[in-house]
Amino acid sequence: MPQLPVQPPQPLPRGDVAPPPGEPPRAAYIHVPFCRHRCGYCNFTVVAGRDDLVPRFLQALECELATLGQPRQVDTLFIGGGTPTLLEPADLERLLAIITAWHPLAAGGEFSVEANPECFDQARASCLAAAGVNRISLGAQSFNPEKLRRLERSHTAADIARSVELARAAGASVSLDLIFAAPHETLDQWRADVHAAVVLQPDHVSTYGLTFERGTTFWGRLSRGELNPADEELERAMYAEGIDLLTAAGFEHYEVSNFARPRHRCRHNQVYWEAAPYYAAGPGAARYVDGCRQVNHRSTTTWMKRVLAGQSPVAESEILPPEDRAREALVLGLRRIEGVAMDAFARRFGYSVESLFGPELLQQLIDQGLFACEQGRLRLTREGLFVSDSLWSLVLRC
Repeated sequence: MPQLPVQPPQPLPRGDVAPPPGEPPRAAYIHVPFCRHRCGYCNFTVVAGRDDLVPRFLQALECELATLGQPRQVDTLFIGGGTPTLLEPADLERLLAIITAWHPLAAGGEFSVEANPECFDQARASCLAAAGVNRISLGAQSFNPEKLRRLERSHTAADIARSVELARAAGASVSLDLIFAAPHETLDQWRADVHAAVVLQPDHVSTYGLTFERGTTFWGRLSRGELNPADEELERAMYAEGIDLLTAAGFEHYEVSNFARPRHRCRHNQVYWEAAPYYAAGPGAARYVDGCRQVNHRSTTTWMKRVLAGQSPVAESEILPPEDRAREALVLGLRRIEGVAMDAFARRFGYSVESLFGPELLQQLIDQGLFACEQGRLRLTREGLFVSDSLWSLVLRC
């Protein structure tokens, strides 16, 4: 079986070391739900065409963050959505001021904001720069006009290029999101998308195969036979092509779906893959603090009503049993190309990697060329990457 190329030695991820007991999170996520239009494949917490809710949203967000009791400094701060940059500059400025008042960024920290190319302009770029944002993630998805139309995206390739220039001029690291395996997409068209992204010289690229999530309009169209998913072999070929083109262009493939120039990995997302704690606020936002996972109400209006009434916005709360926590952390860790340091994992979580898989099953997966175990680290092989989604259920036992 083909193997991943040997990567240069790197420091061990923080997730291989147990954090001191009771240490507060050093990361925070804020969810901004506003969009001009809900794309057919989107199952995120989004409200479209409801700019009238922005003032109450900002008020509610400030109220929720105030429950922290005191400002909580973080090393990574991520504002996602939705489309945070859909807010008018004055509202965007207030949003950033509210967030940074409660989550001041430590020196050298990473401050990311998601943006869509159709509503990212000089005024908004300047607003982000003034607040200390140093990483902008652009929802490019594609440079192909027909594919963008099928994905119900309203921007153009020229909008993407303009947004990259604005972000770079604002001093930010630039990340591009791309979708592959869209209906009727060919391998050549996907190859052209990747080439177009590389030409813009971003610092980071994320590639995602299109999924049809229950509850989305794409799911309904799929059920009615109006949309056809990409052939499995074609989707695999697209994923492989993306890996090869991006690594050949100098990007490091560091996680199943993520590629970065040197020193431009997304530090915030690594908090999740390391199973480290993090704060969160906003509708639908999920936090992990003191071993407890909580998820806010997904309805923006319900979240606002509860917060503004002084009630908890939490819709779900759970403390995972130690074994379940270990299983989840193993899956998250194995998403990273460098894999998991097995001895350190066992010390941190109290369960060996072999016991969570089962020794015979793990050896079988290694013999099949889906995993490799080298110098005490277990990692996916290139072949394993192609079927990784089906492997996680073996660990989670679901």
